[in-house]
Amino acid sequence: MANPVPRLLIVGPSWVGDMVMAQSLFMTLKARQPGATIAVVAPAWSQPILERMPEVDEVLPLTVGHGEFGLASRLKLAKQLRGRFDRAIVLPRSWKAALVPFMARIPERVGFIGEHRYGLLKERRKLNKQVLDQTVKRFVSLGLPLAEAASGDFLLPKPRLQVDCDNLVNLRLAHSLSSRPAIGLMPGAEYGPAKQWPVSYFHALAKRLVQDGFEVRVLGGQKDHAAGEAIVQGLAHAHNLCGKTQLADAVDLLADCRQVVTNDSGLMHVAAAVGVRVHALYGSSSPVYTPPMTDNAAIHYLALSCSPCFERTCPLGHTNCLNQLSVGQVYQAIHADRQRDCMMANE
Repeated sequence: MANPVPRLLIVGPSWVGDMVMAQSLFMTLKARQPGATIAVVAPAWSQPILERMPEVDEVLPLTVGHGEFGLASRLKLAKQLRGRFDRAIVLPRSWKAALVPFMARIPERVGFIGEHRYGLLKERRKLNKQVLDQTVKRFVSLGLPLAEAASGDFLLPKPRLQVDCDNLVNLRLAHSLSSRPAIGLMPGAEYGPAKQWPVSYFHALAKRLVQDGFEVRVLGGQKDHAAGEAIVQGLAHAHNLCGKTQLADAVDLLADCRQVVTNDSGLMHVAAAVGVRVHALYGSSSPVYTPPMTDNAAIHYLALSCSPCFERTCPLGHTNCLNQLSVGQVYQAIHADRQRDCMMANE
């Protein structure tokens, strides 16, 4: 008798970057269990990103705000899922994240130990932070047999989001984008200012890029709109798209760029997943822990004695980890990449 097709439920993370990195798990599961179906429980905002992942067969939006308990919403979803899945993988380490699979009575439920959720998980794994020293490693490990996961010696497939070329054409028309080669700038970082390169630096960089013949696209959410306005102020061929596009639109607009400059943010991971050249700026966070999952990235990190502190705001009050990362350094790196591309095109 043939083995039944595995029916897998993944409880996804609550941040854009983490959701992109979760694709490495989905890719691993599909490669190891051909024919498996994957459904992802995730915040509603993440649905456009998950729809760009061919490994995801179904998205189950959870209408609960970030940090909200939402027991009624979780119970309602759980009742809809009963009898549909064989195994659940819970990526977040919170107690509430494990509730839906438990209430849905999914027989196999795996996740890391955390927040006293022992009764909610069937297979409880201890997190070895030294071995699983990256977020993406932790995600992928939960889809592997325990012995292999504990070794830390396994492949990490690089996320790859699908691009909608028709949507890109519409976006270029809707926002009056030019035929100039584009460079994307992402000044936001949801975590806090200790991860944000100064807006004045972004403006100075944008000015030099426009002078070099590029179009500058500033991307981000509504919270980044004011920063975007400061960056494009007085510059022709510079567009502030912050708050004017949806998350899926950012996928297509970033794929259309030659290079991007970004803080360690969710959009950094989106950019990495569409293959564009990424210049990643790190301050309070670590490029070891949350690197862009691509071979096409340049890491800009000063590695000061106080870094990484992983704080939202600089505990020393100076944010030297970013303030001392000069515009000239980043510009020269972009220029060097441009020269390299020209040489390769002429070979």
